[in-house]
This record gives sequence, C-alpha cells and structure tokens, in this order.
Amino acid sequence: MRTRAAKLAPLGFLAPNLLGFLVFTAWPVVYSLIASFSNWNLQKTVSSRFVGVQNYAEIFGDSKFWLSFVNTAYLMLGIPVSIALSLWVAILLNRKMPGNATLKALLFLPSVTSGVAIMILWKALYNPDFGPINSAIEGIFHWFGLNTHGPQWLLSTQNPLSLDVEKVGLAHKQFGVGARDALNIMGIWGAIGGTNMLLYLAGLTNVPEELLEAAQLDGAGKMALFWRITWPQLAPTTFFIVIMSIIGGLQGGFETAKVMTNGGPAGTTTTMAFYIYKKAFEEYRIGYASAVSWILFAFVLGFTLLNWKFGNRGENLA
Repeated sequence: MRTRAAKLAPLGFLAPNLLGFLVFTAWPVVYSLIASFSNWNLQKTVSSRFVGVQNYAEIFGDSKFWLSFVNTAYLMLGIPVSIALSLWVAILLNRKMPGNATLKALLFLPSVTSGVAIMILWKALYNPDFGPINSAIEGIFHWFGLNTHGPQWLLSTQNPLSLDVEKVGLAHKQFGVGARDALNIMGIWGAIGGTNMLLYLAGLTNVPEELLEAAQLDGAGKMALFWRITWPQLAPTTFFIVIMSIIGGLQGGFETAKVMTNGGPAGTTTTMAFYIYKKAFEEYRIGYASAVSWILFAFVLGFTLLNWKFGNRGENLA
C-alpha cells in the first residue's frame, strides 16, 4: 500500500497542472481544429454546420490572406539583421571593461518594458510632421542645401522592394520607405539587446579559452579567431535563435499592428496573426479564422522542420 501511495502522490501534485493544460490549452486547440471545418459565425446569420474543407479552399483563393503572408514575410526581413547585431553587441559586452553590467541592463531594458508603451513612443517618433526622426532627417538634408521632407513612415504604403498593395506583385510607384520599414526598424532596435544577446553572451562563455589562446599563438587575427573558433562554437546557440526567431516572426505582428497602425495603411502591416484577429473578432467568422490559424501552424511547422533538417549542419560540423 505504501508503495502504491508513493507512486500516486506525485500524480496528485501534477493533477492540477495537467487538468489546467487539458481544459485551457489542449481542448481549445482541438476545438479550433473542429471549428475550422465549420461555418461558425458569431453573428448567427446562418446556422453552424460542417462545411468540410470549404474554409481552406476559400483561404487559398483569398488575396488578402496572401497579402498578409507577404506582409509577415517582409516584417521577418529584419531577423537576420537583429541576430547579427545581437551577436556583435554580445561580443563587445563579453570583453572585460568597466560599466559592462550597467550597459547590459540598459540594452535589456526594452525587453522588460511594456511593449504598448514603447510602441506608442515609437509612433510619436515616426510622426511625419513633428517627429524627431523626420526632424533629424530634414535637418541633414537642409545642411546639404536640399529642401526635402522625410518619409511618411506609418502613413505610407511604400517599401524598398516596390511590393504592390492591392495584389501580390510589384509596382514601381510603391518604391520608397513606409510603414513596414518603420516596424522593421523598431523590431531590430528592440531585439538587439534582448534575449538573443543574452543567449549569445551565455554561448560565448562556453568557448574554450585554450582554443583561442592556441590560435593566437599560431598567429590568428581577430577575424580568423571569430570565423574559425568562436562562430563554430556558437552554432548550437545560433541554430536555436534562428528557429525561435522564425517561429516568433510567423506568429508575431499582432501588437504592433493593433497599437501602431491598425493593420494599415491599406493593409500593408496586416500580418497573418492580425488577419486572424480581424476575421474572428471584427467579421465574426470563427470557423474561417480557425482555418487560417491552422494554416499558420502548418507554415510554422514546415519552417521548423526545414531548419531542423538543413539548419543544424553547421552544428554537427562544429
């Protein structure tokens, strides 16, 4: 009896957590999958019924969905830049110099500050009429004798890739700098001193000092030390950061779109996450939104599997 009671006791402690997971996580996920095959509408204009793969077929023919996918992919272009800058900052902070701890705290501060507050601040910074960013840009142009106004930022649909607004394609009139670029810049700024920097700092402490000293004795310079010793040793950390950044990028964009642009202008900042929100809570098409959610899950799973298959080759070699 004592042995049986000893085995059941841990299950009793785990039961509340397991029950919470089943009720508040597992069941909603399963229910959303079931709902994706229905025409469930919160307006109750039609009775809910099973519609098979009708929602999925409609999604693949929905130009707005594909535009949200393009927007999501565009906003992920800042991921390689933010990862590279995080590594650079981590290498600088890994050196023994006074004030390192204070600098680390300052760089990590945006990660623990309210995201909404930071977004409202950036929204003011991007104001095309009296924002300090445009004031600085116009001041530089004026110094060179040019009377040129700064970008419209959050009010503009333009972008350096000339992506069209109305359909997936290119349009020369869209060349410039606009809302998507503004959000990318803000995202890079917030990510430089965030979790990626801390992960790289932790990874740098695991680089064997004897390898670096042996390479230096052989005459290796700073660049050779980085590419031949440091970078291969950081392969597992980089692999993890890349996977998590891609997953976060595919699932992200809701807060910035809701707070800063409401998905505009002309839907250029409507990511897949915000598109799901609009379909579910503005158009009340829960069944359709559930189907989009599962397609987003398929994208996340696909990118993750590709990374696991091809992205960890450098780790194996290291």
